[in-house]
Amino acid sequence: MADSPVTVPTDADPVAFVDAVAHRVRRRDAHALLELYARVTGEPPVMWGPSIVGYGSYHYRYASGREGDAPAAGFSPRSAATTLYFPYGFEGYDDELAALGPHQLGSSCLYVKDLEAVDQAVLERLVARAYAQVTQA
Repeated sequence: MADSPVTVPTDADPVAFVDAVAHRVRRRDAHALLELYARVTGEPPVMWGPSIVGYGSYHYRYASGREGDAPAAGFSPRSAATTLYFPYGFEGYDDELAALGPHQLGSSCLYVKDLEAVDQAVLERLVARAYAQVTQA
């Protein structure tokens, strides 16, 4: 994963954050993801910075020497799409991604415009696999 901005956990209420999302579809999807991530990770949601809902944490160290903590799993309802974070990227995820439905990828981000358009079981498997990968590393 490329060096990314430092984000720290806050005391902000994740449910209040999701309730305040202006875009109707992103708000609906974020409420569904609150439940999915809690079920998959067994962790409570925590706000990391002003806009990332995270579950659990892991410690990272880049080759550059930079290190810190980040959510082991998380998402953010952005204006263009909901961003789901996969800290170790998508190597070996080809079959699941092919079956997921409409999405776009970044190096460690999965972008979904409408959660109802993707296969929920596949999404849950993706999140579970990524969370296990990070927490068992």
